[in-house]
Amino acid sequence: MKVQKPLMEMRYQRELDALKANDTGKRPANWQLSPRAVRSFILGLDQPLMLEGEPVPITHKFYGDDALVERAIVTLAGNRGLMLVGEPGTAKTMLSELLSAAICGNSANTVQGTAGTSEDSIKYSWNYAMLLAKGPVPEALVPAPVYTGMKQGIITRFEEITRCPLEIQDTLISILSDRVLNIPELGEDGLLFAADGFNIIATANTRDKGINEMSSALKRRFNFETVEPVRSIALESQIITSQCEGLLASSGIEMQVQPDVVEVLATTFHELRTGASFERAKIQKLSGVMSTAEAVSVYYQSALDAYYYGDGEVQMDTLVENLLGAVLKETREDLPKLREYFNGAVALKAERNGGRWKAYYESRRLLK
Repeated sequence: MKVQKPLMEMRYQRELDALKANDTGKRPANWQLSPRAVRSFILGLDQPLMLEGEPVPITHKFYGDDALVERAIVTLAGNRGLMLVGEPGTAKTMLSELLSAAICGNSANTVQGTAGTSEDSIKYSWNYAMLLAKGPVPEALVPAPVYTGMKQGIITRFEEITRCPLEIQDTLISILSDRVLNIPELGEDGLLFAADGFNIIATANTRDKGINEMSSALKRRFNFETVEPVRSIALESQIITSQCEGLLASSGIEMQVQPDVVEVLATTFHELRTGASFERAKIQKLSGVMSTAEAVSVYYQSALDAYYYGDGEVQMDTLVENLLGAVLKETREDLPKLREYFNGAVALKAERNGGRWKAYYESRRLLK
């Protein structure tokens, strides 16, 4: 059965095998790759590696600050947790998945932070039928991701940690400090010491700041790295293209990504995010998040519409309709700002460039 979203270690298994076969660097205890090879896995290599007599290209997977990736890898090789913070849609989750896949070959050992996340879903719980029958014995314990990470010496990923209540977050303080989990129900055998290789990668959205602000004690147990939005239109176009090519291929759709449409979309997201345009037209920044992930979604949805209902070519009317949905997902107060953007910056581009920009400008009638 074909899965919709394979784990990173499944999707890039051959690349990981090639890196492992050619890895001569020093490895921290219980890591499957050296820090140098982990970096290569995430940032790519110029030349392919040989595996079983065949060349295997090592692709560039995370586009952003290369130095941030290096610092993240070094943090995980030490005894402090890694906290990735930033705007929604800046690939924090993807980076944590790539790091976990490369370091321990398991990116699925994850806690998803929500308002309902409990201590049991982080550490461990009990099989209550067995607990009643045999009492608190080890075989009655049901491991949660932190327990599993400590026992096996692998990474535990904690998504959107600030979504959890403060008292739930703080259950990590002693674990990150002492690297030991106390299970009082097991008595003298109730101490689980973390195996080599265990660490925690947490993510948090800066838009969630103030929902459940982390305690200063917990913050001190993490090294913080801020994942910034993409600041280059050319790079954002490259990301949209590569991501949409992968999505279309995984859906079994034989369809080329259109570079001119991608350029229009990437420019729009960049200008609405930054509040500045090449033409120096007045642009009001939107209150909603205009992330690269949203741009990928807008193009992908437009491409699906073209594939199933059209002739395979993305129409600018469809692109604008999907853009409108992305802009208004949080508030309709951004609609006048979007209209102003079309009547200003887009109008100037349509007059100067024609082509797709002209069709894009003419689609402004849908902004209602």
